[in-house]
Amino acid sequence: MTPTLHDVARLAGVSIKTVSNVINDYPHIRPATREKVQLAIAELGYTPNLTARNLRSGRTGAIALAVPDLGLSYFAELAATVIAEAERLGVVVLVEQTGGDRGRELDLLRSPRLKLTDGLIFSPLGMGQDDAERLSVPYPMVLLGERIFDGPVDHVTMRNVDAARAATEYLIAAGRRRIAVVGAHDGEVIGSAGLRLRGYREALAVAGIAYDDALIGYTTMWHRSNGARTMRDLLARGAEFDAVFGLNDTLALGAMRALQESGRRVPDDVAVMGFDDLDEAQYSIPSLTTVDPGQAWIARTAVQTLLARIAGPAAGNAPGLLLADFRIATRESAPAV
Repeated sequence: MTPTLHDVARLAGVSIKTVSNVINDYPHIRPATREKVQLAIAELGYTPNLTARNLRSGRTGAIALAVPDLGLSYFAELAATVIAEAERLGVVVLVEQTGGDRGRELDLLRSPRLKLTDGLIFSPLGMGQDDAERLSVPYPMVLLGERIFDGPVDHVTMRNVDAARAATEYLIAAGRRRIAVVGAHDGEVIGSAGLRLRGYREALAVAGIAYDDALIGYTTMWHRSNGARTMRDLLARGAEFDAVFGLNDTLALGAMRALQESGRRVPDDVAVMGFDDLDEAQYSIPSLTTVDPGQAWIARTAVQTLLARIAGPAAGNAPGLLLADFRIATRESAPAV
């Protein structure tokens, strides 16, 4: 027969309440008592009835993560870190993929599926600043990304402008003066592309280098194919440059492929800089110099912040903006000077 709480208590020689306190990680239990209960649980192979426990607490023991596209390496790596951190803290993660579509994102915020979870980590791509009020939802939420700021929920994100400025300054310090950009979004101000382009322009201005729109490669989604296509377009129209800043790593890797196909040597003829420090950046040929924007910290902090909100109103203050630190990961495509 399946062992019960009573069986564990009988074997350990303690009360049922003591066993329950150990299972729920109640702090004020003598180490010797905790050890006896844990040994009894292991010997009997007892598994707590999570459904009953969650019904009593009013919680599901699960959180949701909504991202635009798991086909993009950044979001796949982000999801993996969120899941690992949640597992470490004793909760499971239900993953939703929105396709970056505003309608699907808005539908998700009202979805009855979220009743299966205690809260949401949300990375919108289709929604924008005008949608900030729509984040006023009746459940705990942590916002990721750069589409909405100053909303009514905690926001964990990266220092896009500062990091892009540092990446551009790195290329300038290496003696590069004609720095092309791959991945700009036409007319975007708030959003990853807009903020990173702003950092690029700030670095040029400080260095006394004139901004040249002929060096800006515009695209839509940030896939490798778009990076390669945009780079081929820049080359076809005769743009002269000695460095490329891909606004994410996948764009940079696609651009680097197109450069190599054209006979340009990386980094001798053209240095290449990415952004995100994806795992694959270490293994391209040449390996990709890139910005590590603190993705792992963002994922872990999002989980921890959401669980603190779920724990109760007294567990936190007003919603806040939490910003990750960044660094330049120097590799072969744009070596240090």
